[in-house]
Amino acid sequence: MDFGLEGRVAMVAAASKGIGLACAKALVDEGCSVSICARGEEGLEAASIELGEASRTYCVDVADAADLSWWVDETRKDLGPPNILVTNTGGPPAGPLADMTDEQWQAGFDGTLMNVIRLVRLVAPDMEAKGWGRIVHLSSLAAKEPGVLLPISSTLRTGLNALTRLQATQYAPKGITVNAVLPGHTLTDRQLHLAEVRAQQQGLTPEEALAKQAAEVPVGRFARPEEIGAVVAFICSNQAAFLTGAALLVDGGQTKGPG
Repeated sequence: MDFGLEGRVAMVAAASKGIGLACAKALVDEGCSVSICARGEEGLEAASIELGEASRTYCVDVADAADLSWWVDETRKDLGPPNILVTNTGGPPAGPLADMTDEQWQAGFDGTLMNVIRLVRLVAPDMEAKGWGRIVHLSSLAAKEPGVLLPISSTLRTGLNALTRLQATQYAPKGITVNAVLPGHTLTDRQLHLAEVRAQQQGLTPEEALAKQAAEVPVGRFARPEEIGAVVAFICSNQAAFLTGAALLVDGGQTKGPG
């Protein structure tokens, strides 16, 4: 199926590895020029090699407003006005609610929610001018089922779902769709870190905690990052023009309540 994305300019945040990189790769495969950002130069260099000539990389802290503005400006100069935005972040600290500090809550807000507000504000005028745009927020299963060791993520990503609906309503008349993707357990560095946190809390080895997490998924395994990337690419397609304001669970059936 041709998604109609040839020649589009996409921006993908926090995309030097994991789900972000998989999303960037899926969009490159569909013919997009892709601008990615991350905090580490080494990871960006490796991602650039994997993505090839259709990509540009930028060292950016998504929690920093000036960095985000610079990234958007540089993308416009290097690739052209963005048509697609995929927001993403490495994830707030994990641990028991009582252990989370004010500083961690504030950093989580800046990196998980405020960066999304800023990025959409920056790129929406380019999309409005073209009468076409796709915005996808990478969220988490924790937005639907709060995790006891993910208090900051669970709280802020629930807010991200509400923001998605508000943005979708605002931009729908302009030809711009806004959706959120909520991955379940996905085999990434973040998932390995969460297994270590869970192991400490439950008296398990990291390997045991990881196996226990995989067993929680009805399909019996973790998602692969490229499976999430494929969903994001479809949401960005011409075929998905009527899909907006949705919070799509991609969790292998893990969610227990209504979607």
